[in-house]
Amino acid sequence: MLEHNIIVIGTSAGGLKVLGAILGALPADINAVLFIVQHLAPDQPSILPQILTDVGSLPVSHPADGESIQTGRIYVAPPDYHLLVNQGLMRVVRGPQENRFRPAIDALFRSAARAYGTRVVGVVLTGYLDDGTVGLQAIKKRGGVAIVQDPKEAEYPSMVKSALRYVKVDYCLPLAEIPDLLVQLSKEPAANEEAYPVTEEIEIESKIAEQQMNTQELLENVEAIGTRTTYTCPECNGSIWQIGKGEPLRFRCHIGHSFTASVFLSEQTQNLENALWSAVRAMEEKVTFSRQMAERMRNYNLANAVTKYEDHAMNLDKEVSLIRDIILNGFATKRTIAIIEEDQLE
Repeated sequence: MLEHNIIVIGTSAGGLKVLGAILGALPADINAVLFIVQHLAPDQPSILPQILTDVGSLPVSHPADGESIQTGRIYVAPPDYHLLVNQGLMRVVRGPQENRFRPAIDALFRSAARAYGTRVVGVVLTGYLDDGTVGLQAIKKRGGVAIVQDPKEAEYPSMVKSALRYVKVDYCLPLAEIPDLLVQLSKEPAANEEAYPVTEEIEIESKIAEQQMNTQELLENVEAIGTRTTYTCPECNGSIWQIGKGEPLRFRCHIGHSFTASVFLSEQTQNLENALWSAVRAMEEKVTFSRQMAERMRNYNLANAVTKYEDHAMNLDKEVSLIRDIILNGFATKRTIAIIEEDQLE
């Protein structure tokens, strides 16, 4: 019987330190393969494999698309690419962002759950927001093992608190205890995979991440796992479907962008602020042009026209001030995501 030898790890803010602590404590002969998503800046080269190679005894690399999986290695998602796991090989693709991230932890975890079922161990570490929660749910649905870092010691505990709230986690441990547990699990037999079949949701969302479907197939498959809403996607302005009825509440568009509720609200807030600033810009242009026209009328000694243009500019200026005040002090553009997180995750 096969062991728990497919280990997927997700982290964000504060992740470099915790990854170093875990990987540095793993033995060179561990009978497992590790896949890591660390949220990275999309426009900067990554030296994460070199850093992690220096602190541990296992070789670390950014894999190429289609590269074969080798036991005893660590594969790290490259910047601006999802790292996805198939049977025997990896996909490295620029699929749609999930929760504003590419690479996304959820995308890696879901793909591993689909491909390897009960053999998968998912680990969520320090980080902002809630990437990793939905992926851990997929791992549990397929009979895998869920581990989270103890939120009391996590530098940024939001991701682990979210996982603890929404996932039946198997282990919540201090960082120092996680490496020994991974070694132990890699020697223990996994459950019978047939008892935990791939759900339609996991199958479809994995294919969406790989962008393996044409337009019609994407629409039909999102319809199959979701309910169409009246909202629009904050990324592409396409139609949005609510996926399932469970928690956390989440959404996906037919292109493939995916959001949990807190991130969706944050994106709506940002888009609203952008729209209001665009309105300010357009109105200020009109103020400037009205004043230019008033000056031209003054040159022609057309006093009535001058008055009308100046009054128009003055009234527009007052309206611009109202919109500026909404942006700076109004409720519509307040960043409510932190408040929501505190309320949900205490």
